[in-house]
Amino acid sequence: MSFRAMMNQRAVAPIAATLLAGGLTMYPQQVYAEDLRDRKPIYDDYPAEVAEPTKPTAPASQAIPVLTTQSASTSPTPTDILTAQVRQARLFLYSHSLAAENSFNNILSRALHVENAFTNTIASLAPSPESGERLTPGGVYVIVSAMAGSIVSRNRGIILRTLSPLAFGTVAAWTLLPVTMRNVSDLVWEYEKKYPVVADQHLAIREKAEHIWYTGIAHSGMARQMMENKIGETRKKLEEVVSKGH
Repeated sequence: MSFRAMMNQRAVAPIAATLLAGGLTMYPQQVYAEDLRDRKPIYDDYPAEVAEPTKPTAPASQAIPVLTTQSASTSPTPTDILTAQVRQARLFLYSHSLAAENSFNNILSRALHVENAFTNTIASLAPSPESGERLTPGGVYVIVSAMAGSIVSRNRGIILRTLSPLAFGTVAAWTLLPVTMRNVSDLVWEYEKKYPVVADQHLAIREKAEHIWYTGIAHSGMARQMMENKIGETRKKLEEVVSKGH
């Protein structure tokens, strides 16, 4: 090697070392500057938006099979159809069973209401304890009186045989059970007032019966007075005959 070449190599080595040292010195500063640019401030209100990669849009010809697939997947299956039919059958049975139960409860409530009304009505006909009236002996006497009326009119016509027990029983009831008969009469009158024709007929019959009763009492009083007068006159005549005989 010549002397000039050796001198060139010695001159190049310091230059290369200087360039290498300068590069190492500048490289960390560039990296640090890039890191500062990439860092996000901690006091920002909202983070920086990151752009999402756009998806490639499919052509219009490829969208039709997707729609047909979705419509085909939403169609009801046989299991869904069977479930809907079972649900309708259960609702039908439930509604009809509930209607039957309600109708039965209504019928039972009406029957209980009628029973309570009948029981209260019968209880209201009984005489009060203060009246001193008893149903057991009085009712027996009334039945015996009605049987006596049927015995009295057994050889008479059918009309008399029908009316005689009623007349004897009614008279005995009003005589022996006046409070009970008054309650029965008031109850019958309450039902008759719902039908004006029957109520008017009842009033007319009652007026006629009262007129006949009072007329009979008056005639019986007049007959009694006449009989007493006749008896008095006969007695006087007998006394006169007896006095003349002496």
